[in-house]
Amino acid sequence: MANLKITLHHGLVNRTPKQRATAQTLGLRKIGQSVVLEDNKSTRGMILTVRHLVTVEEVD
Repeated sequence: MANLKITLHHGLVNRTPKQRATAQTLGLRKIGQSVVLEDNKSTRGMILTVRHLVTVEEVD
């Protein structure tokens, strides 16, 4: 299975509580911070919630 590198590019100020909670669940707290997570349905669903705030890349 592939991994995804998720980077937060926009701040969480003035975002809905759901979007803030999703970003924190992904492990993103600061602008520019990146995390590598396993590519699965739950991760993809969380990415869709905050897709306008993050950039996603596939890594091996």
